[in-house]
Amino acid sequence: MSSDSVTTGTAETAPGHVVAGVDVGDADLAALLRDRLVEVEELLVGRLETGEDFLSEVALHLVTAGGKRFRPVMTLLAGELGPEPDRERLVKAAVVCEMIHLATLYHDDVMDEASMRRGVESANSRWDNSTAILAGDFLFAHSSMLLADLGPAAVQLIAQTFAELVTGQMRETVGLGEGDADEASHYLRVIWEKTGSLIAAAAQFGGEYSGADAEQIGHLRRLGDAVGIAFQIADDIIDIASPSEDSGKTPGTDLREGVHTLPMIYALEPGSADGGRLRELLGRPLDDDAEVAEALELLRGSDGMRRARATLEQYVSDAMTELDALPAGPANEALRRLVRFTVDRVS
Repeated sequence: MSSDSVTTGTAETAPGHVVAGVDVGDADLAALLRDRLVEVEELLVGRLETGEDFLSEVALHLVTAGGKRFRPVMTLLAGELGPEPDRERLVKAAVVCEMIHLATLYHDDVMDEASMRRGVESANSRWDNSTAILAGDFLFAHSSMLLADLGPAAVQLIAQTFAELVTGQMRETVGLGEGDADEASHYLRVIWEKTGSLIAAAAQFGGEYSGADAEQIGHLRRLGDAVGIAFQIADDIIDIASPSEDSGKTPGTDLREGVHTLPMIYALEPGSADGGRLRELLGRPLDDDAEVAEALELLRGSDGMRRARATLEQYVSDAMTELDALPAGPANEALRRLVRFTVDRVS
């Protein structure tokens, strides 16, 4: 479970305002972001090309496959909310967050035995597990070198984020614990650790390197928390509601492995209004194509899906509340558009 299918914006209706798939709503801000993202891409690729060819090829595999660079966009937009954006530091911080994100994708694909990522063959499938793991480690190493340029506070922030990412992965692997009230709360905690924590760090970097005060940085971090969880819930919904080719992932992987995402968890809760057949299917791994298709069809109209959409709306509302407390202007409006599209894309 790793959020990597964020698709935002409406390029066909506002091409001058769209950057990396995000309709930012302001042409000047869009132009600035495009320039910054060129710098992000040059630094990202340039760093990964400096190693041995056999390492660079694998490390660049997912970079060249695409992706929306959502975490860099988050850092750069948050950086425009502060009074004094530091261009160089914001670009470096954006690259750090993207490198870490890419590294976790390599490792996640090994753990999940995934065959596809971003619409192309996964690194573990194209090469092997050891190669994919080492490519992820290579990305972590280069992110650490960039962090050293940013100073001790940046190192401390990412060290804490590393701990949260690993804790989330371990929590997901171990499963429901004694301290968890229910499976839904356990799941939401996991996706905050695995997805929200890095997006929160990306937003915090934006505040740190733009002269924002401590209160504003707190709002930015909580904004990142809410956005990260919302995007993962949206991905859960899209993976059920949309054709499999839209996500670039193997159809029905979670159902086949018995992995429960939020709509499934809600459908399985005691007292759920969903029927016995759906609960029977979700109660075990599915290896029959017809049963996977049946489960997906039942989930699309289920109470579990409706409750997941309501939870998504709540996190979107939380994000908007944080934005209310941050300086108004084009960057704030761009972030609102990005957050709102989280719901729009699952409609």
